Amino acid sequence: MGCSRPQDIPPLGATAGIELRLAPLTIVTAMDKRAMQASAHANALRHSCLVVIPALNEEATIGDVVRNLRRHGFEHIRVIDNGSSDATPTRAGAAGAEVLRESTCGYGQACRRGLENIPRGIAWILFCDADGSDDLDDVDPMIAAAEDADLVLGNRFATKEGCEAMTRAQRFGNRLVSKLVEYGWRVRFGDFGPLRLIRRCALEIIDMRDRGFGWNVVMQIRAIEADLRIKEVPVRYRSRQGGRSKISGNIWGALCAASEILQTVARLYFAPRRAISS
Repeated sequence: MGCSRPQDIPPLGATAGIELRLAPLTIVTAMDKRAMQASAHANALRHSCLVVIPALNEEATIGDVVRNLRRHGFEHIRVIDNGSSDATPTRAGAAGAEVLRESTCGYGQACRRGLENIPRGIAWILFCDADGSDDLDDVDPMIAAAEDADLVLGNRFATKEGCEAMTRAQRFGNRLVSKLVEYGWRVRFGDFGPLRLIRRCALEIIDMRDRGFGWNVVMQIRAIEADLRIKEVPVRYRSRQGGRSKISGNIWGALCAASEILQTVARLYFAPRRAISS
């Protein structure tokens, strides 16, 4: 049965002098909705993230690193000057970073200084290098992976660029530590590099205390012991963009760092498992 139109009501758009214009219709698909949700998640994470960058005599690169992070939407950036004798702190500050000073030498010591007095509202911590070797475009997939993870690690060995940029000593050392951790904790990591993203609450749980070059290894081992959700994401890597490496730049530095890391792994393996904070 059809419906008849009342005779006193003109058809839609038929009123004299009135031109009907239909507004364009936007159809939001399920894929579009997921993309918008992912974008909102990424933006929220950047706004609630503190970037911690230990630095020692990196005046040639630190300004570009800070500016690049700001272009990627990070607002809270801390550069921890670990006793530089050059213009590293000045250039970091001029680029828009908060500069903290740590006089006691040590990579872990500088990282610990960067985690003091974290501002309210910070939910994530991003660690990266000051020498420009990290490709910060790869932070985006790390942020995407963080939606259902507590610790996201950049894996330099999972990309062609990363493998080619690593020195022979770096490749050997990384494989050795990976095998030791796999033997001791039954988890295989592809890398122990500096680029990593961790929830603030997870960092508080694992209670980092290391003060030297073992910082990254300790963080990953402690994350296993705390049963954190860990993901590795392929990231590109390049040779440092300026300055001189404190480890691979000289044989003595490399040997000292390797010895310290191996001693750290051995100490954690043989020591009683430290209670995890709740």
